[in-house]
Amino acid sequence: MDRRTLTLTTLCCSLAAACLTGCGGPARDGYAAAGAVAPGPERRAGDNVPPQSPVELRPLGDGPAPAASTGSTSPGTPAPRSAAASAGGGSPATPPGTAQPPQPPPAQPPTTSKPPAPVPAPGTTPPSTPANLTLGPPTRAQAADRWCEKVTVAFTNTGTKPATSGTVTFSTHIIGVLGVDWATITTAQPLPAPIPGGTTKAQTYTVCVESWRVPLGMHVETRKATATWT
Repeated sequence: MDRRTLTLTTLCCSLAAACLTGCGGPARDGYAAAGAVAPGPERRAGDNVPPQSPVELRPLGDGPAPAASTGSTSPGTPAPRSAAASAGGGSPATPPGTAQPPQPPPAQPPTTSKPPAPVPAPGTTPPSTPANLTLGPPTRAQAADRWCEKVTVAFTNTGTKPATSGTVTFSTHIIGVLGVDWATITTAQPLPAPIPGGTTKAQTYTVCVESWRVPLGMHVETRKATATWT
């Protein structure tokens, strides 16, 4: 073996021994630098560039550290609003245990009342109205003949003008022995005119039908009276 070869072999053995010596030391935790490398000019391989900001060392294998939140804001910057306040349109929430302010009662619609009827001034005459007759129910009484009966009717004039003439019409029912209504006969007689306005006049009439319509054992009943007038 020549001298050059011997020198190269010795150098390789020395490098191998140095590597084995470095790996045999006690195990230590490894650390990695967190943060971006500060900007600067390009460097050659092997050049050391010091960091421009503080470096945080973290043990390898641990989870990521939680992000630190700051509770202060820069001057002139509004404080962040909560999500509940943003969703509610910005109105502040009522703290627990705080009584709600009383709500005003709902507005009531104005009530309308009918205006009172006009009252005529003293010494004036109310306007005149035409005659208007209302008839009371007929009051029946037995007559001398079975085909007749006495009927009394009250006529009330609610108008201001008198009823000067008219006709009253009676509806007379013919009733059989067993109470069967065989027929209804109408008859007419004159109104007891004149009937002044605002007054009531009663009149008794003898209402009859043809005798042959009411055989022995039957009778008549006048149940209705109507009137026409002028």
